[in-house]
Amino acid sequence: MPVTGPRLAIDLTGSLIRVVDGALGGRMRCGSGGTPAGSLVDGKVLDVNAVGAALRQLLARTEISESRALIAASDAVATFRVLKLPPDMTDSDVDAVVARELALDPERMSTRWVDLGANAEQRLVYAVAWERSQIKNITDAARAAGLEPHVVELKSACMARAVPEAACVIVDLVSSPAEIVLVDDYVPQAWHTFQVDGPAGDDTGPALVSPLQTVLRFYKRRRDTQFESAPVFIAAEQALSARTAGILSKKLEHPVVALPAPGRVPKEVRHATYLTCLGLIMRRTA
Repeated sequence: MPVTGPRLAIDLTGSLIRVVDGALGGRMRCGSGGTPAGSLVDGKVLDVNAVGAALRQLLARTEISESRALIAASDAVATFRVLKLPPDMTDSDVDAVVARELALDPERMSTRWVDLGANAEQRLVYAVAWERSQIKNITDAARAAGLEPHVVELKSACMARAVPEAACVIVDLVSSPAEIVLVDDYVPQAWHTFQVDGPAGDDTGPALVSPLQTVLRFYKRRRDTQFESAPVFIAAEQALSARTAGILSKKLEHPVVALPAPGRVPKEVRHATYLTCLGLIMRRTA
């Protein structure tokens, strides 16, 4: 059901925990904090109690009292597919297609799918296979912090919701390792992670060429897509210079620009840092 009013969004997709409490167009409280070594590694919760304690402390320090939580999980704990199916396909037939596309161990993975819409030509389905143990660890860590985990969603889906373009590439240099999410028709289509050596900034530019070219070539090989002029958004604490962005644009043959702030987000909120949380808050339902 549609929800209005403040929401608590929690990003557990890296070694740092990030939280945002608030609503679009209103006041927001934001905070980030570390976790004990080895407890949250590359978006995987390995020590439930340690992560829960760190989250509880962060919420107290940020003066957040909301207990109903929307949580972003790393794409490292799941696999997703966007399927274009015949418009008259039944739900049971969709189940069968999803099972074939995500043919993973059912004891280890839990599969879900949702309709993204249908027309006279196709039925669009978004299917995800979650790592059961990690989803349990994520929700248990939230409960250990005194929260009620209400939604768990992949980071890529959150980021796709928070950008203004229907088709784009998001490069998240705030995360470590860095991440690339390719979005088409407002839906995440590909996710890729890579390591950036050295500090962020202009020196990062050359390190982005190869991973971006890999993702773009992978997606453009599909026959059913046109992705020629989509922008590449760079989410970073330190912006790339116009010169570096221009060089990247020429090499990639796509415009490269700084990540724009989502609408109705207060200026004081560092949107590149908290983009995943903002995408959670922008959910139409909770």
